[in-house]
Amino acid sequence: MRVSVIGTGYVGLVTGACLAHIGHDVICVDNNVEKVAALQAGQPPIYEPGLADILGSEQLSFTTDLAAGVDHGEIIFIAVGTPPLPSGESDTRYVEAVARGIGQHMGEPYKVIVNKSTVPVGSGDWVRRLILDELACRQVQTSFDVVSNPEFLREGSAVYDSLNPDRIVLGGRSPKAIERMRQLYAPIINRQFAMDSTLPQVPVVVTDLASAEMIKYAANAFLATKISFINEIANICDRIGADVTQVAKGIGLDSRIGEKFLQAGIGWGGSCFPKDVSALMHIAQDYGVETALLEATIATNQRQRLQVVYQLQKTLKILKGKTIGLLGLTFKPNTDDLRDAPALDIIAELQRLGAKVKAYDPIITEVSAPVTLVDTPTTLAYDCDALVLVTDWAEFKDLDYTDLARSMTHPILIDGRNFLNPQRLQQAGFYYQAIGRPSVGQLLWPTVKRFPALAA
Repeated sequence: MRVSVIGTGYVGLVTGACLAHIGHDVICVDNNVEKVAALQAGQPPIYEPGLADILGSEQLSFTTDLAAGVDHGEIIFIAVGTPPLPSGESDTRYVEAVARGIGQHMGEPYKVIVNKSTVPVGSGDWVRRLILDELACRQVQTSFDVVSNPEFLREGSAVYDSLNPDRIVLGGRSPKAIERMRQLYAPIINRQFAMDSTLPQVPVVVTDLASAEMIKYAANAFLATKISFINEIANICDRIGADVTQVAKGIGLDSRIGEKFLQAGIGWGGSCFPKDVSALMHIAQDYGVETALLEATIATNQRQRLQVVYQLQKTLKILKGKTIGLLGLTFKPNTDDLRDAPALDIIAELQRLGAKVKAYDPIITEVSAPVTLVDTPTTLAYDCDALVLVTDWAEFKDLDYTDLARSMTHPILIDGRNFLNPQRLQQAGFYYQAIGRPSVGQLLWPTVKRFPALAA
């Protein structure tokens, strides 16, 4: 099928590349000339495992020509950003601009317009009206339908998630449009790209536009709430001497709860959870619905980011004049995304308390925050009073922690993701603290050098 994807941000680029990978003829459209030139040269603007490998598909091309994109696509995806406004609601100006642009260029034959962007409930009808208004200005009559097809991609595994989704949600009124979307996703629905060929077909949820739009917000809000819940439990465990990893295991085996998203730590960040939870709260406010649980979810998460700072204060007491090293900066591993990363709040608070902050991240080489970036974990550890694991990059499990401990002023490690093995860190010479787990190791202070007594 001929597909156009308007917007080459995170969602649009991964969607377009994966649809081309499964055999469709895809044009990705963006108004950023430099970005399009880089993509035409095979250079992705984001770090995402597996993405660079599929950008070279002969079925995939990039252009800045919106008219060409609209003309090309039997199915046209709107995949532009909807960043949060100060009020918490989604900024839909880019969706509006694209919808009007489609209406300004669209003619025959029949097309399916797909909202892939995360948009407020009611946006499907709104997009349809915008396109109709532009067609009326041109006195053009043509046939089209609008479908909501929310994405559920996890940064760091977005290509895998696109080709192996848990479900596909299709919202719309037109059986014809829904059938076109089923045809589009048929190779994925039939698990042609799954590593395990014995898996059943991907479930397809067909619903109305408003319900499809709500599914996206509800899914992210629930996951964010689940993380905030286990973090609150971790803080109780910390006070009473329980181990939150064992508590999470015990409750996660309950089929009604499940084990995923029960890893206690410093909370969630990134571009999706904060934006989507705030947008859902704003939607509820518009309709007079109270959202006490969502408000608590956000408040808990914001407090949780500073738990590692409290751990440092508990151990080092005064942080003024101390040097703290951060292992990782991105909000999660396998991405270069710093949007709303907990590391930024941690850096700001440590700076406020007078500490010097250094950081090492496998991907990040530039950051606007007041932090000294170094190029190796060894350089990071040198002369540090404590290390804080902020991002659970896989490579951090295999560091030579014995060597790192010897390089530090105080061999203290705060594990903000409950990611490392406490016994291994203890054997390496560290005093190890985590979130909601008992500390291990001895808190050793450096020997004070004394001058010999003066001769009488």
